[in-house]
Amino acid sequence: MGSGKTTVGKLLAKSLSLEFIDLDTFIENKYRKSIATLFEEKGEQVFRRIESHALQEVATFEDVLISTGGGAPCYFDNMALMNRTGTTIYIEASPEELAARLQASKTVRPLIAGKTDEELVPFIREHLAQRERYYNGAHIVYHTDRMITKKEIHLTVLGIEELLSNRKKA
Repeated sequence: MGSGKTTVGKLLAKSLSLEFIDLDTFIENKYRKSIATLFEEKGEQVFRRIESHALQEVATFEDVLISTGGGAPCYFDNMALMNRTGTTIYIEASPEELAARLQASKTVRPLIAGKTDEELVPFIREHLAQRERYYNGAHIVYHTDRMITKKEIHLTVLGIEELLSNRKKA
């Protein structure tokens, strides 16, 4: 949450002439329900299966850039699937930076609704500790210090493009 997956993903896809697919939006359109509703009605285990099946489906598409929810790499063999079928990128930021981005965001995030500013950083730190072993399995780990202004976002996109270009050369 707050890493910039969707914002950077859309801009990077456009720059690389790829179609952008947000996995959560793909699932919502397929099931005609919000992720929150699916999660609530089906429970986390069933939702994670739905998510994994959707990931398997979009992984077969060509010329796409796929943004997943933060939990997707952490279940089943999703990270291995993503690494086999494409180039994976983890946009890494400190818990403090992620908290600042989330506080500045206009998007309501159910996982952090009701959390005070003091509770947010420890909550993020705990989630990252549980998930980072999966995230660090990505082909590219790109650390961002600040990414709030348009210029900072643009520089992030350029930095990732450079790493992708270097990866192709290797």
